[in-house]
Amino acid sequence: MGQLNAGIVPVTPFQQNCTILFDMDDKHGVVVDPGGDIDKVLAVLKDNAISAGAIWITHGHIDHAGGAMELKEALGVDIIGPHEADKSLLDNLENQGRRYGIAGARNCVPDRFLTEGETVSFGSHVFEVLHCPGHAPGHVVYYNRAAKFAHVGDVLFRGSVGRTDLPGGDHAALIASIKDKLLPLGDDIGFICGHGPGGRFGEERRTNPFLT
Repeated sequence: MGQLNAGIVPVTPFQQNCTILFDMDDKHGVVVDPGGDIDKVLAVLKDNAISAGAIWITHGHIDHAGGAMELKEALGVDIIGPHEADKSLLDNLENQGRRYGIAGARNCVPDRFLTEGETVSFGSHVFEVLHCPGHAPGHVVYYNRAAKFAHVGDVLFRGSVGRTDLPGGDHAALIASIKDKLLPLGDDIGFICGHGPGGRFGEERRTNPFLT
């Protein structure tokens, strides 16, 4: 098994961390949350000779899923995730695009929704699916136990947490998702989030003002 690696491509005016997870040996992987600027994402894949076998979505907001259908057509791969509770958000991405002035966003139809306890994988890299509502009803987190790594989308940020003032947001549910599902995984778990720099769960447990 090669080493799990990640590359980040900032996309959309929200500078969302579209993430390419891939194996260092065979350069096969997946694209997580292609919110837009798909030409940039395709260029990074090509320039680094990375083959993406699927698209994984953490939740249904436009900066995370607005470009998924375009990328699906370009790569000929399936869209996997999020939880079905975000279907109404995915069905209204074009309206979100008009509201936020993001051209080219398309409603997203996943090939497979995910539920708590399922796994997704590429090659030998297996990720457990955690349903973590609060920022969005169907938000999921992808956790790789072997690599001590999680892609947390917009659930948790370095020094902050996901906003809950958008449709379907629930602050109490968000904090419960973090405290009951993420932090118990261990202080040494590293994470990539949807915006800004990542970090480790232990540092957030000790210093994040929303969690102390």
